[in-house]
Amino acid sequence: MEKRIVFIFFIYLFLSANTFSQEKNQIEKTYDMKTYYMVFLKKGPNRNQDSTTVAKLQEQHMAHLTKMADSGKMDLAGPFMDNGEIRGICVYNVATKEEAEKLANEDPMVKAGRLIVEIHPWYAAKDSKLK
Repeated sequence: MEKRIVFIFFIYLFLSANTFSQEKNQIEKTYDMKTYYMVFLKKGPNRNQDSTTVAKLQEQHMAHLTKMADSGKMDLAGPFMDNGEIRGICVYNVATKEEAEKLANEDPMVKAGRLIVEIHPWYAAKDSKLK
């Protein structure tokens, strides 16, 4: 009985993987797909700066994000509104995770330790945009 359950489970896994593969192929035929890099900006260990320093860092942070957008290396960015651990996101339009890490770590807020980054590859339709 136990062997039968294990066998049925493996058949289920095989069919699920096959279905996912077929769905992925259909999506790729419908859309021009691309890998982007989702950068989560999270609270860092050094958040005790005075208000003047924080204001200066915020100005530099915004200049960094503007430069990234203007250069085409970042397609989307914004803060979360719930004051949680994750402070905001950026969607990087670069070739590799290493490039995304390098650019994200150039952010003055990250350099100051006020933010840290967590980066994940994200597969989406090329040139997707919010409306």
